[in-house]
Amino acid sequence: MAKMSKFLQDFKAFAMKGNVIDMAVGVIIGGAFGKIVTSLVNDIIMPPIGLLVGGMDFKELKWEMKEAVLNAEGAVETAAVTLNYGNFIQQTIDFLIIAMSIFVVIRVITRLSEMRLKKEEEIKAAAPAPAPAPEPSAEEKLLTEIRDLLKEKK
Repeated sequence: MAKMSKFLQDFKAFAMKGNVIDMAVGVIIGGAFGKIVTSLVNDIIMPPIGLLVGGMDFKELKWEMKEAVLNAEGAVETAAVTLNYGNFIQQTIDFLIIAMSIFVVIRVITRLSEMRLKKEEEIKAAAPAPAPAPEPSAEEKLLTEIRDLLKEKK
């Protein structure tokens, strides 16, 4: 029982780390973003492309390697064996749009970070150099000499 309790404590510590929570949020947002991109491809991009290539639906593009076997009543006894390359084309376009979106977001973040660093460097360069330490007064010099002489006597 003690081992199970230790296991649960370790799991809780792991699950509550910031990185795990950030990753979970990223997965959820990524899933939602994937649905948006899929809708963009299926509902907005592919219909005009399909129209340009003769009104075909890319999802329906396939190569029938073996025809379906029908029984006497005309019902499908054995399904056809098909290679669905249209769906592959659709998924590839989805991937390219997601990859391009991520690339653009990372590029914008990188540019903003570079601009921030450049601005910080400009601020540092424009700031006046710190003033040199003032020369000790004659009184301070005399006190320092006395202190050093007292240290030597001990």
